[in-house]
Amino acid sequence: MLTTISRTDTAIPDHASALVGDTPLLELARTGAGTRLLLKLEQFNPTGSSKVRMARQMILEAERTGALLPGGHIVEPTSGNTGLGLALIALERGYRFTAVVDTHAARDKVRAMAAMGAELVVVDTGVSDAPSTVERRRVADEIATRTGAFRPDQHNNPANSDGYTDLAGELLDVLDRIDYLVGAVGTGGSLCGTARELRRRGAAVTTIGVEPVGSIIFGGPGSRYWQTGAGSPEGFTVGSNVDYDCVDEGVAVGDVDAFTAARVVARRTGLLIGGTAGAAVSLALRRLAVVAAGSTMVVLVCDAGEKYLDSIYDDDWLRDRRLLDEAAHRRLHRLLNAYADSVGIAAADLYRKAGA
Repeated sequence: MLTTISRTDTAIPDHASALVGDTPLLELARTGAGTRLLLKLEQFNPTGSSKVRMARQMILEAERTGALLPGGHIVEPTSGNTGLGLALIALERGYRFTAVVDTHAARDKVRAMAAMGAELVVVDTGVSDAPSTVERRRVADEIATRTGAFRPDQHNNPANSDGYTDLAGELLDVLDRIDYLVGAVGTGGSLCGTARELRRRGAAVTTIGVEPVGSIIFGGPGSRYWQTGAGSPEGFTVGSNVDYDCVDEGVAVGDVDAFTAARVVARRTGLLIGGTAGAAVSLALRRLAVVAAGSTMVVLVCDAGEKYLDSIYDDDWLRDRRLLDEAAHRRLHRLLNAYADSVGIAAADLYRKAGA
């Protein structure tokens, strides 16, 4: 007689935020010197971004301190990914959420926020396709003052950085060593929060922050850039979550290099990543050849590329803005091919030295 085994569903979550974290790593490149470049694919979080980690942490901390009461109202300026995270946590926990956005945000991010029930306030400064970070902040502050809504202030809220403690733990759970951590810097929470926790746990990691050319975070002159979700424009006060003590080097990467790298990753892996992640990958690929043999470099891929199908993955959009460089695509493919070839060469050298 067969015995029926009862299966319970107690391990199956019943809310999407329970799926946050435990995102995978992918090896993008390895060299004959034993260096390797790994991508931490945060697009596999709900909402397709790492920002849901910090959105959850900011709301939980606000509940703990009483800054956000049951049934309350949340308002925040956002270029999209933080807003998507806040929209998810707000709907799960019964809050009203107002996102202050501008026309520089990826349209699919704005549509997704609306689909999750967020109320949208669109800021128009009269400058098409330019980020309105300062004006978004002003409008959000005005709404919070007028309505009494809770304003998380992602740029200065320490819970932002605290939201990445688990991300550091996930890396240490699967990697024996992390020599370099590379990530785009916007609010600073993902890179600085992860680096701080890695170092607290004893990892001797060198951290490289990447911003768009035209951003002022690391002291460069302000100018227009097309990367969204990273950097700070001229006139914006850089928030306290950009902890310069956690960043060993700050590097500016131009839009062409950032978008080229994202598109090359898509062609070689089938995975679409965001433009600011492309900037971090572009920098990491150039550095991979010059770091010490055996080094492991991890890039935080904070965003999914499916949100940018009508921009950085659209040839016409790039051509209209003089951002499509076919030669740059070919050069990056050749670099990746050279890395792959170097592994084969190194293996052949070892074979010969062994006298086989």
